[in-house]
Amino acid sequence: MSPAPDTSLRGTQGGKKVPKRMASLLEMKEIFRNADAVCFDVDSTVIREEGIDELAKFCGVGDAVAEMTRRAMGGTVTFKAALTARLGLIRPSYEQVQKLISDHPPQLTPGIRELVNRLHQRGVQVFLISGGFQSIVEHVALQLNIPTANVFANRLKFYFNGEYAGFDETQPTAESGGKGKVITHLKEQFHFKNVVMIGDGATDMEACPPADCFIGFGGNVIRKQVKEKAKWYITHFDELLKELEER
Repeated sequence: MSPAPDTSLRGTQGGKKVPKRMASLLEMKEIFRNADAVCFDVDSTVIREEGIDELAKFCGVGDAVAEMTRRAMGGTVTFKAALTARLGLIRPSYEQVQKLISDHPPQLTPGIRELVNRLHQRGVQVFLISGGFQSIVEHVALQLNIPTANVFANRLKFYFNGEYAGFDETQPTAESGGKGKVITHLKEQFHFKNVVMIGDGATDMEACPPADCFIGFGGNVIRKQVKEKAKWYITHFDELLKELEER
């Protein structure tokens, strides 16, 4: 009987066999260097904080909402259920949202501005795909010279007097699997060949596929599930800048 093939090793590099995990990582780096679109999560990835937690603190219900966010990012409850519950507690008015942006603007993660600039220089389309809120994410996009047409996020609804009236549940980003739906839409619309998704949470990781490569980011907060499962995990955007410079 002939021996079973060794599937734990794959490919060669300098005459040596390369472990399968390493080969996969090399392939992912090649996809990133040849990407025609890079999609970023926003909360705890592009910016240092979780926008919904900041809004909750601003509205006086910070602790309860932060715990809900941890559960949502860990993948233990559906995203829409967690979003509905959190917003039901916060009930932010239009005025409160605008005041949060003006008084406590989102803080960009170190290295993100340089990375986005470099991607733009290479002709790569950059998108922000967020379970956060359109008004806050558009403020972030403005700082990074990302067109608002490249922003996909949740839209809060308000009554005429500015009181909270819910959120647009038809947005794909309002539910689990929504980020993947956005990427599928982008691939169909623009015929992208190599799409990369970068983020810290479970909802980002599940967007690959349809994304061709997922890069886990732990520079602001480390989600255990993501760190354990992501084949490519970074803690600083400089690591990605170096990948682009090595080409």
